[in-house]
Amino acid sequence: MNSILDKNLILKGKKVIVRVDLNVPMKNGSITEISRIIKILPTLKLLIEKKAKIIILSHIGRPKGKIVNGMSLEPISKKLSDLLNIKILFNKNEISEKTLDEINKIPNGSIMMMENIRFYEKEEQNDDSFSKKIATLGDVYVNDAFSCSHRAHSSIKGITEYIPSYCGLQFIEEINALKKITSEITRPITCIIGGSKISTKIKIISNLIEIFDNIIIVGGMGNAMLKNVGMNIGKSMCDDGYKDLVEKILEKSKTQKCSIYYPLDVVVSKDLDGNGTIKEIDKVNNDEMILDIGPKTISSIREVINNSNTVLWNGPAGYFENPNFASGTKEILEIIANKKSKDKIYSVAGGGETVAVINKFNKLDSFNFVSTAGGAFLEYLEGKELPGIKALS
Repeated sequence: MNSILDKNLILKGKKVIVRVDLNVPMKNGSITEISRIIKILPTLKLLIEKKAKIIILSHIGRPKGKIVNGMSLEPISKKLSDLLNIKILFNKNEISEKTLDEINKIPNGSIMMMENIRFYEKEEQNDDSFSKKIATLGDVYVNDAFSCSHRAHSSIKGITEYIPSYCGLQFIEEINALKKITSEITRPITCIIGGSKISTKIKIISNLIEIFDNIIIVGGMGNAMLKNVGMNIGKSMCDDGYKDLVEKILEKSKTQKCSIYYPLDVVVSKDLDGNGTIKEIDKVNNDEMILDIGPKTISSIREVINNSNTVLWNGPAGYFENPNFASGTKEILEIIANKKSKDKIYSVAGGGETVAVINKFNKLDSFNFVSTAGGAFLEYLEGKELPGIKALS
């Protein structure tokens, strides 16, 4: 990245627009998980230290260009205020010529947060006039929302045409972590990929086959692999077009010399609330569903990880919401944590479900980097060029 926010920039008295991702989970008006808020604190603290006038742009939910009361950023501004231990001025008024006067009046080193940027229809259209309008609010723009950078929106892409633009500290951390698992690799490199449907991650698998040594497929996606080799998977979840999808993976893996692994044994139950029974993959009954990986599979994964120097993990190994089917996911976390504790592995995890699992089992320390980026993280792994990165390069 060419334009990186650093300690040498003189920003005293400058109006700095910071695009962040505060799209945090909420329940009954309360924030239930704050990882995304924690991640942006270093950039904001640096700008406060530099005595900049900070204007925060962000969004929550999908209001589709309309004002939705339950999607206001005001409760999030209060939480951020507590974490930074400073008062944040929340501006709920529509952006207009008056907004710039209000921003000019705030003291150096203070923060004004604007209302949900997606309340404006032109934001998601990357409308040129709206991009110019929000650019006039500041002297400098900082994108610290890597997780939104797969969107060509005004506050991500369009604004960079009209104002000097930089990437924030969190943004560059995401990029550096992803580079270490895609272009600056310490081999052998292994990907553990889980989740429900293989169709949603076929492009990621296809792209990673070209650069990874091993890909371990678990979760609902592992069912497609088992069905392809003639195993009965009972009433387990499986993509309809599994055969074509699996054949694409296996054909490409042979030409690229990438080893593909899938379950050797499984944990089954007749329903999601059951206790679970360990079974060989050829012993699954028609009225059972596969909900976790078994001990043989875990041993196989341990051997592959222990022989790896870099690991990427995306997606749980089973239906972890029920503790009876969380063992595979927990064991994978333990294996990675054990090797990382000996400084023998570089480990990255990302994707919405993956972050939820890591937080559930308090295993953030098991990874060198945990991405909260979701869609942007996955699209980067697919090999796509993200509009937000292109705009800053």
